[in-house]
Amino acid sequence: MKLQVKVIPGAKKNLWKEDGDIIKIYLTAPPVEGRANEALIDFLADHYKVRRSEIEIVKGLKSRHKVVNILRI
Repeated sequence: MKLQVKVIPGAKKNLWKEDGDIIKIYLTAPPVEGRANEALIDFLADHYKVRRSEIEIVKGLKSRHKVVNILRI
């Protein structure tokens, strides 16, 4: 399953909001040295109850707008 995600790093708490077709994910992790990407993978793994290895960011590693592929749900 592919998701279009907008990541907002540096938030006060981790939060999931749906805004039309795009999912906004607020993360407490800063956008430094890939920490927000790692936090996004952790957040989605916990949300969908899958392993971290089953989630990959396929587009937008250095952007707030990302395409994430979840291999198994």
